[in-house]
Formats: sequence, C-alpha cells, structure tokens
Amino acid sequence: MEKAREFQKNIYFCFIDYAKAFDCVDHNKLWTILKEMGIPDHLTCLLRNLYAVQETTVRSGRGTTDWFRTGKGVRQGCILSPCLFNLYAEYIMRNAGLEEAQAGIKIAWRNISNLRYANDTTLMAESEEELKSFLMKVKEEK
Repeated sequence: MEKAREFQKNIYFCFIDYAKAFDCVDHNKLWTILKEMGIPDHLTCLLRNLYAVQETTVRSGRGTTDWFRTGKGVRQGCILSPCLFNLYAEYIMRNAGLEEAQAGIKIAWRNISNLRYANDTTLMAESEEELKSFLMKVKEEK
C-alpha cells in the first residue's frame, strides 16, 4: 500500500467473510474437486465414507430435534475440515480466473488477486471494474 501511495496508484479491496463457510461445502462438488486436484482415489474414498451417512441433531434450551441427514458441510472441530474447505475455496478461486498471471495488483513482480485465511478472503484489484468482475466471478463459482 505504501508503494501504491508513492506511485499514486489506486488499490481496491473487497473483504469477504463467508458466513457459515464450513456448512456451505457441497459434498458431491468436493469429491469432484479432490479428483480434479489429483488427490488419490483411495483417500477420496476414505473421506466419502466418513461423510456417507451423516446424521445430525440440534440440542437447545427447548430440547432436542429429531435426527436428520446432512449432505452439505464439513464437520466443525474436525482437523481435516480446514484443509477440505481450503481445497474447496482454492478451486473456486482458480475457476473464477483469479489465479491468472495478469489479475490483481503487482507485488514483488507478481500479480496477486486474493489473499485467504480460513474463511476470510480479500480480493484486490487496480480498478473498481476489475474488483467488481472478481466478485461476480467468485459469486458465480460458489
């Protein structure tokens, strides 16, 4: 940002915090992503088995609900969940074209269009139009 000021260049940011990010991961899409990313079939099969028949109940001050099946989401508190979500998010960014060489802002001779940590994403662009385009592409892929 200091260099942008020094060279009188604008930088546009969009901060995205995916609400209930872990809950939004579609299992079928995740298995496809893992296959496309070259994850060995035996590992994907193991994960599929972990998520095969996932049932949930909700306990509150008013009591406990009946058990119901879930077909979305990675498990809260599971050590694999952040990795699975990151692979899912990486796929979305790649398919949205945000990993292209000319997208984003130039930092140390490289173009950077997004920074991610857990379920927080920051999109960066040199123009308002480019930032809007990034946001629309991410929204389409999600």
